[in-house]
Amino acid sequence: MSNNVNMMLGGTAPVQSTGGSFNPVGTTLPGPVTDTTAKSWFEAMAKAWGKILDKQAQEITDLSSQIGDNGQDQPSTLTLLTAASLKMQFMSTNSATSNNAVGQALETLGRKQ
Repeated sequence: MSNNVNMMLGGTAPVQSTGGSFNPVGTTLPGPVTDTTAKSWFEAMAKAWGKILDKQAQEITDLSSQIGDNGQDQPSTLTLLTAASLKMQFMSTNSATSNNAVGQALETLGRKQ
């Protein structure tokens, strides 16, 4: 069992590179850092959530630019922006919940060794 837990906590998990970025823990934040291999499946999951949230944030930024820069405060554009913002809220909540649940499970496994 010790071997399985070690793989979960520190094994390697390949992650497809799609141009996404993340900032590793313990580094200063000079800008996005790209990586193709995670140190664990937990990190791979967190990076996947980060990529999805980055994409959604870009969609919100694009929609808000249409309203702010071009003066297109049409109801349809505002509705799309509202929907994209609510989607971001939903995804952020689920990201935090899943990361917390898996982190707590790994903590429990670590205590049982």
